[in-house]
Amino acid sequence: MKKILPPTYFAVCLIITVLLHYFLPIKQIINYPFNLLGFLFFVIGGVLNIWTDQLFKKNDTTVKPDEKPSAFIQTGPFKISRNPMYLGMTILLIGIGFILGSITSFAGFVLFIITMEIAFIPQEDMNLQEKFGDEYLAYKKRIRRWI
Repeated sequence: MKKILPPTYFAVCLIITVLLHYFLPIKQIINYPFNLLGFLFFVIGGVLNIWTDQLFKKNDTTVKPDEKPSAFIQTGPFKISRNPMYLGMTILLIGIGFILGSITSFAGFVLFIITMEIAFIPQEDMNLQEKFGDEYLAYKKRIRRWI
């Protein structure tokens, strides 16, 4: 059976964000023109994901969380976050929340973080620790999980 990967969870959370906003818009908390700040979040999240993906390709290692890594990347966005792709997806969801502006439009990013924390990050940490040992443990002490 094929495992569902983080981009699928991201897409589901994005759909949930939009649906909740339009079908259960509890209260509008960010209005025009302030909601346009969401586009800045959207750009930052997108750039972060593209940059991180390029580092995985450049270092010839897997981006899939259930596969064993062949390289330990500590450059670029990995200097500020152990999980820059998840951070980028989260920032994208926050951007959508800002653009839509209702309280419920921020539920998707919370759901995404919880899902990554439970379904993927523990396995990734274990894989990296098994493969890179003390070097990864030192990195883990230095760099926070999200930001």
